[in-house]
Amino acid sequence: MKITIVLVAAVLMTACAILAFALPGGQEAAVSTKDKKGKKMHEKIVKTEEEWQKQLSEEQFYVTRKHGTERAFTGEYYNSHDKGVFTCVCCGQELFSSDAKFDSGTGWPSFWKPISEDAVDVNTDHSYGMARTEVLCSRCDAHLGHVFDDGPAPTHLRYCMNSAALKLVKKN
Repeated sequence: MKITIVLVAAVLMTACAILAFALPGGQEAAVSTKDKKGKKMHEKIVKTEEEWQKQLSEEQFYVTRKHGTERAFTGEYYNSHDKGVFTCVCCGQELFSSDAKFDSGTGWPSFWKPISEDAVDVNTDHSYGMARTEVLCSRCDAHLGHVFDDGPAPTHLRYCMNSAALKLVKKN
């Protein structure tokens, strides 16, 4: 079973890479993916590193594409109380509602749940000599931050995000 999943993932990654380089004029590729039951999931946004660099600021590129972290208490949204929806800075996918945002005291914007279950993916991150749960945009694989199990009820989760990975679309 694990071998099958690895093979399918490898085929999908190869197809994405081929599509990314085969498109003329720097067009972005959207690759449909399906879950184990054959249900259509998001269309993945695939771009070259050069295309992401042109689209994003230096800090946004470092955080989202190189899995970086902005310094605590420096991001645009860590102390924001504006109402709206936080979207992915790379692809515009809706990620978090301001209704789920809370002040964690950590210096990064924190949320107790994503806007929907399929908005984000998680991955084990072994950087810095520890195991953490990395949070990625499920549409373009942008690194958003990490999730921890020390958040408020009802989920007891703290999605600790980088402001540089988010864009707030304000409600009127």
